[in-house]
Amino acid sequence: MKNFNPYLIFPGNCEEALNFYKNSLGGEIASLMRFSDAPMPVAEENAQRVMHGEFRSNNLYFMVSDTMPGDDVTPGNNVHLSLQFDDAAEQEAAFNALAEGGSVQMALDNTFWGARFGMLTDRYGIRWMLNYELPKEA
Repeated sequence: MKNFNPYLIFPGNCEEALNFYKNSLGGEIASLMRFSDAPMPVAEENAQRVMHGEFRSNNLYFMVSDTMPGDDVTPGNNVHLSLQFDDAAEQEAAFNALAEGGSVQMALDNTFWGARFGMLTDRYGIRWMLNYELPKEA
């Protein structure tokens, strides 16, 4: 196996979510293809939906898409995206940005396993775990 890539599906607000992640995580929208870019015919109301997109930020990479109307998206609790940080300030900034308009399940705090950790669900129903390994005491 070469690699593992999360693929997030949205109910028509994929481009909005991509821009939110770009602003929250400091990355870039590396690719964006709309249903209108495909050779098959598509209804006008679906033409601007995202058929495939890619987000990149340093070591973070994931792919995204909108559904077609009629296909349901049910945000699940069985998948979390886990971000590992080597800078506490960067972790805090990302946590606060992702939490805006969402809900925090576990505020950033030091843990028994030697990390500062927090969990949240962003405004799009995507669950995130943010971990910063605390420096070891000498």
